[in-house]
Amino acid sequence: MEGPIVNTKLAALPIISVEPFLQPGHHGRLSAAAALHAACTEYGFFYLDISSHIDPSEPEELTRLAREFFALPEEEKDKISIANEDGVRGYQRLKENVTNGKADNHEAIDFFKPVEKPDKTKTLWGENQWPSIPGFREKYEVWIEKMKNLGMVVMEAMATGLGVTPEEWAELQSKVDDSFWVMRIIGYPPLPNDHDGFSCGAHKDYGCLTFLYADPTPGALQVYLNDPGLVVKEDGRTPVQRVEDGGRWINADPIPGCVVCNIGEMWEVWTNGLYKSTLHRVVHRGSNYRVSIPFFFEANFDALVEPLPAARRIQDDDRAVGKATEPIKVYEPVVYGDFLLKKLSGNYATSPGKGRYDTN
Repeated sequence: MEGPIVNTKLAALPIISVEPFLQPGHHGRLSAAAALHAACTEYGFFYLDISSHIDPSEPEELTRLAREFFALPEEEKDKISIANEDGVRGYQRLKENVTNGKADNHEAIDFFKPVEKPDKTKTLWGENQWPSIPGFREKYEVWIEKMKNLGMVVMEAMATGLGVTPEEWAELQSKVDDSFWVMRIIGYPPLPNDHDGFSCGAHKDYGCLTFLYADPTPGALQVYLNDPGLVVKEDGRTPVQRVEDGGRWINADPIPGCVVCNIGEMWEVWTNGLYKSTLHRVVHRGSNYRVSIPFFFEANFDALVEPLPAARRIQDDDRAVGKATEPIKVYEPVVYGDFLLKKLSGNYATSPGKGRYDTN
């Protein structure tokens, strides 16, 4: 007999088209910016329809190249190991990355914005290592440029949704116009039945914006939504939506033509907590080998990130009309590069029990 369903509403992340922001004077810009603002305040996650910005064959080819690399013998992949460089740029073996004290069941290659005067003895300051597979670097570098451009477009759209003035946008733009971007290429084998952990443990991203392209594998990426009182039980057809601490984990399955976008901790600081960086995790128990390619559009390395006047105006207005009654805590400013280095130190399994996404 089927169990009762308390509130049958199933949460779904909103889908927002980037097209209005690619065309100056597009009549849908303000409504799309408002939708972005709502998505950031309610979810911290949304789908970004980029079908007018990219050819779908591009990320499919990137996925094919990634699979070709991950299928290589371990000794071949180790030729670009992070141990050869600065400890963060390059290949990490299965379970080498740690989140919340547990080894993640994935392997990956990490790339960061190139730096002047590389020095691999300093964390983060080495050089990127590229697989020798023909066309690999060239095709991924094209993708990087497209994601950097997309990042600036979405940043401006989000600023519009916040109600920044032209002068305030110019100031914010100056803090992301030389983005210290990051790109990961991640391979997820199925989780072993006896694996004590996750494909990637629950974490928040710590920069500005994440643009995630993933292969069509369903039921892997999960997003945590705060939604007190909402309980959805399994009815034999619908996957279980588990309720934990006043919220629940929902699937964020790939949608053709879209990337999954989420905000990181820098946007939480910029908006003084109005936008929240959202917990997410990967639990891949399917039978296939899953590939995902997240691109992290970040602040400039030396950017001072502090609450924006526009966000404070919204919060003050909410208090004035009684929408908020608690005192407003003002977030402390942070220099992004310092924040990033703190997160990356002790990032991998060579520093037991510590990982890039750990909170302390």
